[in-house]
Amino acid sequence: MRILIASGIFHPEIGGPATYLEQILPELLKRGHTLTVVSFGDSSPAARYPYPVHRVARRHWFARHWEYYWTVSRLWPGHDLAFIHSLGLPLPRRLSPRVGRIGGDPVWERAVNRGWVAPDVDVQKFQTACRHPLVRLSKALYHQEVRGLDRIVVPCQFCRRLVTSWGADPAKVTVIHNAIRPMSIPQETRSAVRRQLGLPDARLLLTVTRLTSFKGIDYLIRAVARVNDLHLIVAGDGPIRRELLHLTNRLGVSDRVHFLGYVPRDGLPALFRAADYTVAYAGGEGLSHTLLESLAIGTPVIASDLGGNPEVISHGKNGWLVPFPDVNKLVDAIHRAFLPAEQARSSANCSLGLERFSWEQMVEQTALLIESFSTGRR
Repeated sequence: MRILIASGIFHPEIGGPATYLEQILPELLKRGHTLTVVSFGDSSPAARYPYPVHRVARRHWFARHWEYYWTVSRLWPGHDLAFIHSLGLPLPRRLSPRVGRIGGDPVWERAVNRGWVAPDVDVQKFQTACRHPLVRLSKALYHQEVRGLDRIVVPCQFCRRLVTSWGADPAKVTVIHNAIRPMSIPQETRSAVRRQLGLPDARLLLTVTRLTSFKGIDYLIRAVARVNDLHLIVAGDGPIRRELLHLTNRLGVSDRVHFLGYVPRDGLPALFRAADYTVAYAGGEGLSHTLLESLAIGTPVIASDLGGNPEVISHGKNGWLVPFPDVNKLVDAIHRAFLPAEQARSSANCSLGLERFSWEQMVEQTALLIESFSTGRR
Protein backbone atom coordinates (compact mmCIF):
# COMPACT_ATOMS: atom_id res chain seq x y z
CA MET A 1 0.00 0.00 0.00
CA ARG A 2 0.96 3.63 -0.48
CA ILE A 3 0.40 5.39 2.82
CA LEU A 4 0.43 9.13 3.45
CA ILE A 5 1.35 9.96 7.05
CA ALA A 6 0.05 13.33 8.27
CA SER A 7 1.42 14.64 11.57
CA GLY A 8 1.90 17.87 13.45
CA ILE A 9 5.40 16.92 14.62
CA PHE A 10 8.08 14.54 13.42
CA HIS A 11 11.57 13.37 14.34
CA PRO A 12 13.82 14.80 15.71
CA GLU A 13 11.23 16.77 17.69
CA ILE A 14 10.17 15.50 21.13
CA GLY A 15 6.63 14.23 21.52
CA GLY A 16 4.53 11.09 21.37
CA PRO A 17 3.67 11.18 17.63
CA ALA A 18 7.30 11.92 16.68
CA THR A 19 8.64 9.06 18.80
CA TYR A 20 5.99 6.66 17.56
CA LEU A 21 6.46 7.45 13.88
CA GLU A 22 10.24 7.30 14.01
CA GLN A 23 9.99 3.77 15.37
CA ILE A 24 7.02 2.29 13.50
CA LEU A 25 7.62 3.58 9.95
CA PRO A 26 10.74 1.44 9.27
CA GLU A 27 8.66 -1.60 10.22
CA LEU A 28 5.97 -0.68 7.70
CA LEU A 29 8.68 -0.30 5.05
CA LYS A 30 9.88 -3.83 5.81
CA ARG A 31 6.39 -5.10 5.01
CA GLY A 32 6.60 -3.56 1.53
CA HIS A 33 4.56 -0.39 2.03
CA THR A 34 5.45 2.92 0.38
CA LEU A 35 5.41 5.90 2.75
CA THR A 36 5.17 9.68 2.44
CA VAL A 37 5.36 11.93 5.52
CA VAL A 38 3.99 15.45 5.86
CA SER A 39 4.57 17.40 9.08
CA PHE A 40 4.96 20.86 10.47
CA GLY A 41 8.54 21.64 11.43
CA ASP A 42 11.79 23.16 10.28
CA SER A 43 14.01 21.38 7.79
CA SER A 44 16.40 18.86 9.31
CA PRO A 45 19.28 18.45 6.84
CA ALA A 46 21.22 16.14 9.16
CA ALA A 47 18.40 13.60 9.28
CA ARG A 48 18.09 11.00 6.54
CA TYR A 49 15.04 8.80 6.08
CA PRO A 50 14.27 5.92 3.70
CA TYR A 51 11.04 7.72 2.69
CA PRO A 52 10.26 11.31 1.67
CA VAL A 53 9.55 13.78 4.49
CA HIS A 54 7.88 17.08 3.62
CA ARG A 55 8.08 19.72 6.36
CA VAL A 56 5.96 22.87 6.49
CA ALA A 57 7.59 25.70 8.43
CA ARG A 58 5.74 27.01 11.48
CA ARG A 59 5.28 30.63 10.50
CA HIS A 60 2.04 32.62 10.45
CA TRP A 61 -0.97 30.40 11.25
CA PHE A 62 -2.85 30.98 8.00
CA ALA A 63 0.26 30.64 5.81
CA ARG A 64 1.42 27.38 7.36
CA HIS A 65 -2.04 25.80 7.24
CA TRP A 66 -2.51 26.83 3.64
CA GLU A 67 0.86 25.38 2.68
CA TYR A 68 0.16 22.15 4.60
CA TYR A 69 -3.19 21.75 2.85
CA TRP A 70 -1.72 22.19 -0.62
CA THR A 71 1.29 19.97 0.14
CA VAL A 72 -1.05 17.12 1.07
CA SER A 73 -3.32 17.86 -1.91
CA ARG A 74 -0.35 17.65 -4.26
CA LEU A 75 1.02 14.43 -2.74
CA TRP A 76 -2.19 12.51 -2.17
CA PRO A 77 -2.93 11.19 -5.70
CA GLY A 78 -1.84 7.56 -5.93
CA HIS A 79 -1.96 6.90 -2.18
CA ASP A 80 -4.26 4.26 -0.71
CA LEU A 81 -4.62 5.41 2.89
CA ALA A 82 -4.12 8.45 5.12
CA PHE A 83 -2.58 7.64 8.52
CA ILE A 84 -3.26 10.73 10.66
CA HIS A 85 -1.33 11.47 13.87
CA SER A 86 -2.57 14.90 14.92
CA LEU A 87 -6.10 16.22 15.11
CA GLY A 88 -6.86 19.60 13.60
CA LEU A 89 -4.56 19.31 10.59
CA PRO A 90 -5.70 21.12 7.41
CA LEU A 91 -6.41 18.06 5.28
CA PRO A 92 -8.38 17.86 2.00
CA ARG A 93 -11.74 16.16 2.35
CA ARG A 94 -10.97 13.73 -0.46
CA LEU A 95 -8.46 11.82 1.68
CA SER A 96 -10.07 8.41 2.18
CA PRO A 97 -9.88 6.06 3.94
CA ARG A 98 -8.54 7.73 7.06
CA VAL A 99 -6.99 5.96 10.02
CA GLY A 100 -6.36 8.26 12.97
CA ARG A 101 -4.11 7.60 15.93
CA ILE A 102 -5.15 9.57 19.03
CA GLY A 103 -2.91 9.56 22.10
CA GLY A 104 -4.64 12.20 24.24
CA ASP A 105 -6.83 15.28 24.20
CA PRO A 106 -5.22 18.02 22.06
CA VAL A 107 -7.96 20.51 22.96
CA TRP A 108 -7.12 20.20 26.65
CA GLU A 109 -3.39 20.55 25.96
CA ARG A 110 -3.96 23.68 23.90
CA ALA A 111 -6.40 25.16 26.41
CA VAL A 112 -3.92 24.79 29.28
CA ASN A 113 -0.96 26.06 27.23
CA ARG A 114 -2.88 29.14 26.06
CA GLY A 115 -4.40 29.95 29.43
CA TRP A 116 -8.00 29.25 28.38
CA VAL A 117 -8.31 27.07 31.48
CA ALA A 118 -6.39 27.02 34.74
CA PRO A 119 -3.34 24.70 34.79
CA ASP A 120 -4.86 22.68 37.64
CA VAL A 121 -7.74 21.50 35.42
CA ASP A 122 -6.77 17.95 34.52
CA VAL A 123 -7.87 16.18 31.36
CA GLN A 124 -10.77 14.37 33.04
CA LYS A 125 -12.26 17.50 34.62
CA PHE A 126 -11.80 19.31 31.32
CA GLN A 127 -14.27 17.03 29.54
CA THR A 128 -17.20 18.63 31.35
CA ALA A 129 -15.91 21.65 33.31
CA CYS A 130 -14.77 24.23 30.75
CA ARG A 131 -17.15 26.77 29.15
CA HIS A 132 -14.64 29.06 27.45
CA PRO A 133 -16.07 29.84 23.97
CA LEU A 134 -12.84 28.94 22.15
CA VAL A 135 -12.70 25.65 24.01
CA ARG A 136 -16.29 24.84 23.10
CA LEU A 137 -15.61 25.63 19.44
CA SER A 138 -12.40 23.56 19.42
CA LYS A 139 -14.15 20.62 21.02
CA ALA A 140 -16.93 20.71 18.45
CA LEU A 141 -14.50 20.77 15.51
CA TYR A 142 -12.12 18.14 16.86
CA HIS A 143 -14.86 15.76 17.96
CA GLN A 144 -16.51 16.05 14.56
CA GLU A 145 -13.19 15.12 12.97
CA VAL A 146 -12.87 12.08 15.24
CA ARG A 147 -16.34 10.88 14.33
CA GLY A 148 -15.41 11.10 10.62
CA LEU A 149 -12.42 8.75 10.85
CA ASP A 150 -12.76 5.29 9.34
CA ARG A 151 -10.71 3.67 12.13
CA ILE A 152 -9.14 5.01 15.31
CA VAL A 153 -6.06 3.63 17.04
CA VAL A 154 -5.51 4.52 20.70
CA PRO A 155 -2.61 3.48 22.96
CA CYS A 156 -4.56 2.71 26.13
CA GLN A 157 -7.99 2.10 27.61
CA PHE A 158 -8.12 5.64 28.98
CA CYS A 159 -7.86 7.04 25.44
CA ARG A 160 -10.52 4.61 24.25
CA ARG A 161 -12.93 5.93 26.85
CA LEU A 162 -11.97 9.46 25.88
CA VAL A 163 -12.67 9.18 22.15
CA THR A 164 -15.90 7.23 22.62
CA SER A 165 -17.09 10.02 24.94
CA TRP A 166 -16.54 12.36 21.97
CA GLY A 167 -18.99 10.33 19.90
CA ALA A 168 -16.66 7.90 18.12
CA ASP A 169 -18.22 4.57 17.23
CA PRO A 170 -16.73 2.06 19.73
CA ALA A 171 -16.57 -0.54 16.96
CA LYS A 172 -14.10 1.67 15.09
CA VAL A 173 -11.76 2.15 18.07
CA THR A 174 -8.84 -0.28 18.54
CA VAL A 175 -6.46 -0.29 21.50
CA ILE A 176 -2.87 -0.98 20.43
CA HIS A 177 -0.53 -0.33 23.33
CA ASN A 178 2.53 1.82 22.83
CA ALA A 179 5.80 -0.06 22.95
CA ILE A 180 9.48 0.68 22.51
CA ARG A 181 12.13 -1.01 20.45
CA PRO A 182 14.66 -3.09 22.40
CA MET A 183 17.25 -0.69 23.82
CA SER A 184 20.89 -0.97 24.77
CA ILE A 185 20.85 -0.83 28.58
CA PRO A 186 23.89 0.78 30.24
CA GLN A 187 25.80 -1.77 32.30
CA GLU A 188 27.72 0.72 34.45
CA THR A 189 26.63 1.44 38.00
CA ARG A 190 24.42 4.43 38.68
CA SER A 191 27.31 6.29 40.31
CA ALA A 192 29.61 5.58 37.35
CA VAL A 193 27.06 6.91 34.85
CA ARG A 194 26.58 10.03 36.94
CA ARG A 195 30.32 10.68 36.92
CA GLN A 196 30.42 10.25 33.15
CA LEU A 197 27.57 12.72 32.69
CA GLY A 198 28.79 15.20 35.29
CA LEU A 199 25.68 14.77 37.42
CA PRO A 200 25.62 15.07 41.22
CA ASP A 201 25.86 11.83 43.18
CA ALA A 202 22.78 12.66 45.24
CA ARG A 203 19.11 11.77 45.32
CA LEU A 204 18.19 12.39 41.71
CA LEU A 205 14.91 12.71 39.81
CA LEU A 206 14.62 12.90 36.03
CA THR A 207 11.85 14.28 33.85
CA VAL A 208 11.98 13.91 30.06
CA THR A 209 9.41 16.19 28.51
CA ARG A 210 8.59 19.15 26.33
CA LEU A 211 8.48 22.27 28.49
CA THR A 212 4.83 23.27 28.16
CA SER A 213 2.25 24.24 30.77
CA PHE A 214 0.19 21.05 30.81
CA LYS A 215 3.22 18.89 31.71
CA GLY A 216 3.12 19.99 35.37
CA ILE A 217 6.84 20.74 35.63
CA ASP A 218 6.20 23.75 37.86
CA TYR A 219 4.53 21.52 40.45
CA LEU A 220 7.54 19.21 40.34
CA ILE A 221 9.95 22.11 40.91
CA ARG A 222 7.86 23.28 43.87
CA ALA A 223 8.07 19.79 45.34
CA VAL A 224 11.85 19.67 44.89
CA ALA A 225 12.11 22.96 46.80
CA ARG A 226 10.53 21.25 49.80
CA VAL A 227 12.79 18.16 49.87
CA ASN A 228 16.33 18.71 51.07
CA ASP A 229 19.27 17.35 49.08
CA LEU A 230 17.07 16.38 46.14
CA HIS A 231 18.12 17.21 42.56
CA LEU A 232 15.99 17.32 39.41
CA ILE A 233 17.27 16.79 35.86
CA VAL A 234 15.03 18.32 33.18
CA ALA A 235 15.69 16.87 29.72
CA GLY A 236 13.78 18.79 27.08
CA ASP A 237 13.02 22.26 25.83
CA GLY A 238 9.94 24.30 25.11
CA PRO A 239 8.13 27.63 25.30
CA ILE A 240 8.00 27.94 29.12
CA ARG A 241 11.70 27.27 29.79
CA ARG A 242 12.36 30.89 30.82
CA GLU A 243 9.33 30.87 33.11
CA LEU A 244 10.58 27.69 34.80
CA LEU A 245 14.07 29.16 35.23
CA HIS A 246 12.54 32.18 36.96
CA LEU A 247 10.62 29.82 39.24
CA THR A 248 13.77 27.94 40.29
CA ASN A 249 15.50 31.24 41.05
CA ARG A 250 12.55 32.49 43.07
CA LEU A 251 12.37 29.27 45.09
CA GLY A 252 16.14 29.16 45.60
CA VAL A 253 16.66 25.79 43.89
CA SER A 254 18.52 26.85 40.75
CA ASP A 255 21.52 24.84 42.01
CA ARG A 256 19.38 21.70 42.33
CA VAL A 257 17.28 21.88 39.15
CA HIS A 258 19.41 21.20 36.08
CA PHE A 259 18.00 22.10 32.63
CA LEU A 260 19.77 20.06 29.95
CA GLY A 261 17.75 21.29 26.98
CA TYR A 262 17.04 18.94 24.10
CA VAL A 263 18.66 15.51 24.55
CA PRO A 264 18.90 13.18 21.52
CA ARG A 265 17.11 9.88 21.95
CA ASP A 266 20.33 7.88 22.03
CA GLY A 267 21.39 9.93 25.06
CA LEU A 268 18.34 9.07 27.14
CA PRO A 269 19.27 5.54 28.34
CA ALA A 270 22.24 6.91 30.27
CA LEU A 271 20.03 9.56 31.90
CA PHE A 272 17.45 6.97 32.91
CA ARG A 273 20.25 4.84 34.36
CA ALA A 274 21.63 7.80 36.32
CA ALA A 275 18.32 8.72 37.95
CA ASP A 276 16.78 7.18 41.04
CA TYR A 277 13.30 7.86 39.65
CA THR A 278 11.76 9.23 36.48
CA VAL A 279 8.88 11.64 37.12
CA ALA A 280 5.91 12.30 34.81
CA TYR A 281 3.50 14.64 36.60
CA ALA A 282 1.26 15.90 33.80
CA GLY A 283 -2.46 16.51 34.17
CA GLY A 284 -3.36 13.65 31.86
CA GLU A 285 -1.67 12.00 28.90
CA GLY A 286 -2.16 8.78 27.02
CA LEU A 287 0.45 6.07 27.40
CA SER A 288 3.85 7.70 27.77
CA HIS A 289 6.86 6.28 25.92
CA THR A 290 8.99 7.83 28.67
CA LEU A 291 7.47 5.58 31.32
CA LEU A 292 8.11 2.47 29.24
CA GLU A 293 11.69 3.48 28.44
CA SER A 294 12.48 4.25 32.07
CA LEU A 295 11.10 0.95 33.33
CA ALA A 296 12.90 -0.98 30.58
CA ILE A 297 16.19 0.56 31.75
CA GLY A 298 15.38 -0.40 35.36
CA THR A 299 14.43 3.01 36.78
CA PRO A 300 11.07 3.18 38.59
CA VAL A 301 8.59 5.99 38.08
CA ILE A 302 6.67 8.61 40.04
CA ALA A 303 3.66 9.74 37.99
CA SER A 304 0.31 11.46 38.22
CA ASP A 305 -2.63 9.11 38.68
CA LEU A 306 -4.30 10.33 35.48
CA GLY A 307 -4.55 9.30 31.84
CA GLY A 308 -2.84 6.06 30.89
CA ASN A 309 -0.31 6.15 33.77
CA PRO A 310 -2.26 3.69 35.97
CA GLU A 311 -2.17 1.20 33.08
CA VAL A 312 1.65 1.14 33.32
CA ILE A 313 2.43 1.89 36.97
CA SER A 314 1.36 -0.42 39.79
CA HIS A 315 1.30 1.84 42.84
CA GLY A 316 3.90 0.84 45.41
CA LYS A 317 5.37 -1.85 43.17
CA ASN A 318 7.15 -0.44 40.12
CA GLY A 319 6.51 3.17 41.04
CA TRP A 320 4.12 5.62 42.64
CA LEU A 321 0.89 7.24 41.48
CA VAL A 322 0.16 10.70 42.89
CA PRO A 323 -3.05 12.77 42.72
CA PHE A 324 -2.83 15.85 40.48
CA PRO A 325 -2.31 18.67 41.23
CA ASP A 326 -1.26 18.21 44.85
CA VAL A 327 2.27 19.31 45.75
CA ASN A 328 1.83 18.07 49.34
CA LYS A 329 1.05 14.54 48.17
CA LEU A 330 3.84 14.71 45.58
CA VAL A 331 6.30 15.62 48.36
CA ASP A 332 4.96 12.76 50.51
CA ALA A 333 5.36 10.32 47.62
CA ILE A 334 8.96 11.45 47.03
CA HIS A 335 9.83 11.01 50.71
CA ARG A 336 8.30 7.53 50.73
CA ALA A 337 9.90 6.53 47.43
CA PHE A 338 13.38 7.21 48.86
CA LEU A 339 12.92 5.01 51.92
CA PRO A 340 15.57 2.29 51.40
CA ALA A 341 13.14 -0.64 51.44
CA GLU A 342 10.66 1.08 49.10
CA GLN A 343 13.35 2.17 46.66
CA ALA A 344 14.81 -1.34 46.53
CA ARG A 345 11.39 -2.90 45.94
CA SER A 346 10.34 -0.49 43.19
CA SER A 347 13.69 -0.89 41.41
CA ALA A 348 13.42 -4.67 41.56
CA ASN A 349 9.88 -4.58 40.09
CA CYS A 350 10.53 -2.38 37.05
CA SER A 351 9.84 -5.21 34.62
CA LEU A 352 6.45 -5.89 36.21
CA GLY A 353 3.84 -5.97 33.44
CA LEU A 354 6.16 -4.77 30.67
CA GLU A 355 5.38 -7.87 28.63
CA ARG A 356 2.03 -6.22 27.78
CA PHE A 357 3.91 -3.60 25.77
CA SER A 358 5.62 -5.90 23.30
CA TRP A 359 7.25 -4.20 20.34
CA GLU A 360 6.60 -7.12 18.01
CA GLN A 361 2.94 -7.25 19.01
CA MET A 362 2.45 -3.51 18.50
CA VAL A 363 4.03 -3.64 15.03
CA GLU A 364 1.97 -6.65 13.98
CA GLN A 365 -1.33 -5.25 15.24
CA THR A 366 -0.73 -1.85 13.63
CA ALA A 367 0.30 -3.33 10.28
CA LEU A 368 -2.68 -5.69 10.17
CA LEU A 369 -5.10 -2.86 10.91
CA ILE A 370 -3.62 -0.73 8.11
CA GLU A 371 -3.50 -3.64 5.69
CA SER A 372 -7.16 -4.46 6.35
CA PHE A 373 -7.95 -1.50 4.08
CA SER A 374 -6.09 -3.01 1.11
CA THR A 375 -8.88 -5.43 0.21
CA GLY A 376 -10.42 -4.35 -3.06
CA ARG A 377 -8.01 -1.42 -3.42
CA ARG A 378 -4.88 -0.92 -5.49
